[in-house]
Amino acid sequence: MNRDGLGSRQTRMVCTNFTTREDTENALVIEGYFAVFNSNYEIAPGMSESIAPGAFTDAVSGDIRALVNHDTTLVLGRTKAGTFEVKEDSHGLWGSIRINPNDSSAVDLYERVKRGDVDGCSIGFDIAEEETEFLENGDVHWTIKKVFPLYECSCCSFPAYQETVIQAREKDFEEAKRRQAELYRSELRLKLKGE
Repeated sequence: MNRDGLGSRQTRMVCTNFTTREDTENALVIEGYFAVFNSNYEIAPGMSESIAPGAFTDAVSGDIRALVNHDTTLVLGRTKAGTFEVKEDSHGLWGSIRINPNDSSAVDLYERVKRGDVDGCSIGFDIAEEETEFLENGDVHWTIKKVFPLYECSCCSFPAYQETVIQAREKDFEEAKRRQAELYRSELRLKLKGE
């Protein structure tokens, strides 16, 4: 389970380097990995996170939107409509967005990705299960074991990773340290009682 037993919406920047292409029907496509497994990224000094293989197994069957900069008014595609495909493979969470040629905002983004002006991405999700590890140097590492639901995948100019994650994880860090201290005190009491 996550830190409080409840899901809380998170955003993460987890990849770069989208590609663009025209498919066999001359449709414009943006595709790439929205998340990569087992890739440690530093949230802030002393705090890191990674996503475990299989974390998206249940989440990819949901109704997921492809957005621009997490803006729900700028929808590029949707799994329910068949305009956004997302799947988990051994490398991570891969997605392919079919761009609507009649949507000038979508075509503009396609051209920005094609030129390399936009190459970041971010995902919006709830953490259903995670593991907290205290490292010998005092750092904390979280491994996200299960994402559910996955709300959206965004192409981002400035992915919303740093500030949102640091705020969320600083609270996690304090809570984890508190729980570690409680566990230590509890174990010490048992030792003092001879148990």
